[in-house]
Amino acid sequence: MDEIVVSVLCLAYNHEVWIRDALEGFVSQKAPFRFEVLVHDDASTDGTAAIIREYAARYPELIRPVFQAENQYSRGVPVSLRYLAPLIRGRYVALCEGDDYWTDPYKLAKQVATLEARPDVDICAHVTRKVREGRADGYVAPCLHDTLLPAEKVILGGGSRFVATSSLLCRTEAYKLWTPMRDVLVNDYVLQLQGSMRGGMYCLADCMSVYRTGVPGSWNARHRGRRSEIRQTNREMLQAFDRYTEGRFRDAVAQRQALYVSDDLVSARRWFALLAPQQLRTTFRQIGRSLGRLGRSFLYRFRCRKAATSS
Repeated sequence: MDEIVVSVLCLAYNHEVWIRDALEGFVSQKAPFRFEVLVHDDASTDGTAAIIREYAARYPELIRPVFQAENQYSRGVPVSLRYLAPLIRGRYVALCEGDDYWTDPYKLAKQVATLEARPDVDICAHVTRKVREGRADGYVAPCLHDTLLPAEKVILGGGSRFVATSSLLCRTEAYKLWTPMRDVLVNDYVLQLQGSMRGGMYCLADCMSVYRTGVPGSWNARHRGRRSEIRQTNREMLQAFDRYTEGRFRDAVAQRQALYVSDDLVSARRWFALLAPQQLRTTFRQIGRSLGRLGRSFLYRFRCRKAATSS
């Protein structure tokens, strides 16, 4: 029997409205290798579990469901690492939340080929389209052409605003690696750091997934109002990362820490503090980063419209 090359991890909770899109994106993949889909339902109170069971019955060789009787996330359990990581059989791990979905049937094939050709790189991402309430809302575009992003750029990216979760594929060793950073925090930002610290992150300019924003019950919705607390936890995680990597990325870590301070000042509406001499450089850097994200999103949207018109 051929080996399983990719294990897809999908976390679902009350995603009845969206989970079919995610599951269809998985079963539509055209890959020249075997892959599996591990779907975790965290005791949903709607019809999510029933839909997952439906697809598991239709695709028993592909979809492996895990159902909880009690919600684990609310108990502080790192669900993916606790319940799905031990089940992984692939050499690579791909991620997609139950309210997001993949749009390119060759996504897995492209990303695996990219990392197979680059044994010194552990993680791959791509451009993702954002959708809010059914309407296009720009792009999460860490790159405009296929390129290797150095670890420093990933550190400064800060997580999901830079790279969408549904775009990530990494080597299983990088995914399962337990580092001091995960003693502080378990999230996709930590995975991005762990995946890129050896050889950077390869970014494909193809747009191959959709990230839904403003979804009730999503991570962003659950943590609204706790931004300052989250930034503090990220700062502690980055300190652990700096120690773990023996200061190899200290300049980038220091810049990211300073950007979190700037974010705190904005949240507190301390506008004059942002213009203080010791803070001014970081303020301009933050403005530049925001404009850069908007610019990449605009350019990618323009490129897509131009391609659609020419075809």
